[in-house]
Amino acid sequence: MMKIIKLLILLCLITFNVFAQDTLKKDKAIFKENKNGYYQNTILRSIKDYNDKDNVKKPYKYFSVDFTGFDLPVSDEQFTKYWYNKPLSQGSAGTCWCFSATSFLESEIYRLTKQKVKLSEMYFVYWEYVERVRRFVKERGNSYFSQGSESNGVIRMMKFYGAVPDSVYHGTKKGQKFYDHSKMFEQMNNYLKSVKNDNNWNEKQVIKTTKSILNFYMGTPPSKFLIKGKEVTPKDYVKNILKLNPNNYFSFMSTKEQPYNQKGELKEDDNWWHCDSYYNVSLDDYIKIIIKAITNGYTISICGDVSESGYDSSAEVGIIPDFDIPSDYINEDSRQFRLSNKTTTDDHCIHLVGYIKKNNKYWFLIKDSGSGGFDGNNKGYRFLNEDYVRLKMMNILVHKDAGEEILDKIIK
Repeated sequence: MMKIIKLLILLCLITFNVFAQDTLKKDKAIFKENKNGYYQNTILRSIKDYNDKDNVKKPYKYFSVDFTGFDLPVSDEQFTKYWYNKPLSQGSAGTCWCFSATSFLESEIYRLTKQKVKLSEMYFVYWEYVERVRRFVKERGNSYFSQGSESNGVIRMMKFYGAVPDSVYHGTKKGQKFYDHSKMFEQMNNYLKSVKNDNNWNEKQVIKTTKSILNFYMGTPPSKFLIKGKEVTPKDYVKNILKLNPNNYFSFMSTKEQPYNQKGELKEDDNWWHCDSYYNVSLDDYIKIIIKAITNGYTISICGDVSESGYDSSAEVGIIPDFDIPSDYINEDSRQFRLSNKTTTDDHCIHLVGYIKKNNKYWFLIKDSGSGGFDGNNKGYRFLNEDYVRLKMMNILVHKDAGEEILDKIIK
């Protein structure tokens, strides 16, 4: 009799388990039809030599999460957020790294001094190109040259060259609405190829020629300018008016490829100067820094992968669907697996400016300068789920106080 009862109980448990698995909600995917977005309809149409026939997307379908029935954030107003300048488009220039870090520094200036300033992104971009070319010459052409870089490149340029307000250097020609560096970059790149082919490693001459190209497309950056009737240099502006100390900003990453709690190099092409000052921390510590920072008044410049089926312009969100990997299985190994096989790469830098908690998970408010960030209803924003950040975002730039608890374990 007892054997029969035990058998019945076992059958009931098996039946219940199968039923529970069948009724458990699972994420689904669909193929979506592409649509022309902000880039095609607004940015390209503002460029003088735009041609509708040449720039219309060919119809195609892409693989994406089916967001039907998801409980997602729908407005930036749902978030606890901190001061930042309104979202701006980077246009048709590969300068997300600079827009992210510059916006971050503007928020930092307000947090520290209550000054609301708009800094020039293109001032940093100008000098970044100069320094890239300098390294290109020193490395005899064995240096990565592109439009991309990393957020801490802005900190580096600020140390070298200071900063200026956008009002004194916007970096565009008269009447130009959006940034477009395609022709400028092509001209510089072709020039550097000729330098390498001719074995012409005259640093002074190469930098002079590069500056002439930059000056034509972007204008010459000021060495002095007026603030409230007083003439200042870009370095004076940072130190005495903005009262910003570039040495107070640290970068963090999380990779099992390098020892934890030590400095290391972010191994990405856009880290073209091979900066090895990234603090490598465990994934738990990495997320702890992000959550502690954003819940205590700090914003963050954050960079990572944005080419995923759960990263969607129309839904304005970034999630990790369970058909990719269930939330409970996101850990250091699943993160490293994607770093090592290059399915996680450093595509895009954005500014993390706020947070909410829904269904026991953090959602982060992202200020996004990329064209896709302007495709949805909340122009210039995206909403990233905590799981997405944990699995796919590669590095962050924060004020040292935001990472103090973790830094205290590292810096003895």
